[in-house]
Amino acid sequence: MTNRHAVLELTGVGVVRDGTTILCNLSLRIDRGERWVVIGPNGGGKSTLVGVAGLSIHPSSGSVTLLGAELGKVDIRPLRGSVGIASALLAQRLRLELPVNAVVYCGKYGALEPWWHTYTAVDEVRARDLLAMVGLDGHERQHFGLLSSGERQRALLARSLFNDPQLLLLDEPNAGLDPGAREALIEVQDHMAGQRPDRSTILVTHHVEDIPGSATHLLAIDRGEVVAQGPLETTLTGALVSDLFGVTYDLRRHGRRWVGLPRL
Repeated sequence: MTNRHAVLELTGVGVVRDGTTILCNLSLRIDRGERWVVIGPNGGGKSTLVGVAGLSIHPSSGSVTLLGAELGKVDIRPLRGSVGIASALLAQRLRLELPVNAVVYCGKYGALEPWWHTYTAVDEVRARDLLAMVGLDGHERQHFGLLSSGERQRALLARSLFNDPQLLLLDEPNAGLDPGAREALIEVQDHMAGQRPDRSTILVTHHVEDIPGSATHLLAIDRGEVVAQGPLETTLTGALVSDLFGVTYDLRRHGRRWVGLPRL
């Protein structure tokens, strides 16, 4: 029976597309307030996992249960607002001329444009407040395309929070960011964890340096299969990172953060 405290449960999930297995027998349970990091090499299935968790990809096998509702057995549409998604890919799909506040309040319906829904003054105020929370106050009327890469990711983070989701999915939000923008985004993630410690998160990344200090758990996958999972403190090791990426890594703890250096 599904634990009533679980936000997301994947049981024996497999995804096969055009005869290629992308995920294989993957099981994962995320409880309220857990902040998971998913690491693994390119092509390992990380983004597909996010798609399954966000209910945009139906698994070929296994079961997906979000907040006690199992995909395929109940109408899952009312629960879509319980999941917020931000990714570098989403930034590429948005029209560059959109005002930043529209990018955020369109997150109410998961829309790319404001044309198909009606938005209120209350929605605009919430968008403004969320932008202020991620450090973009004063940018409401600016075109999305005029933001820096880091600012765009923070705007998408604000968008993902519009419906106050119980599960937040961050698919490589730091991709392509310079060190300053990356650190600013990590700081925002830690701030959000402090503001809403009961919200659950899945963060996909290639780099241990991108793991926020507020992260609690780790899932490592390669070729669609689970390599390791569990509490971050005991699961993340240099040996694990070395095996995943085929490079011998020295993994060090620096305060609440991690640093990985390839051994020469």
